[in-house]
Amino acid sequence: MKRSLLVCLFLAAGVSNVAMANADLAKAKNCMACHSVTNKVLGPSFKDVAAKYAGQKGAEDKLVQKVLKGGSGAWGTVPMPANAQVSEAEARTLVTWIMTLK
Repeated sequence: MKRSLLVCLFLAAGVSNVAMANADLAKAKNCMACHSVTNKVLGPSFKDVAAKYAGQKGAEDKLVQKVLKGGSGAWGTVPMPANAQVSEAEARTLVTWIMTLK
């Protein structure tokens, strides 16, 4: 029982730290220059992205490529530039985090 409680506390702390760490990664990689978690800035909010792609097969892989290579047309006329400063692993971490924000 005591061990189960410790495991649960550890996992809960880890999830909270991961969420904060990924918000910090988004700030460090300048994602927040065009996006915010809840409001449209130049690009859509991360919550809007999560809602739009929720349940779509292959959405995370598609979004990782958009982070890396940029894209246009999905959210209007303003294109998203490629992000050369973001590694594929970082892009996957960011997209996984964004998809939890629904």
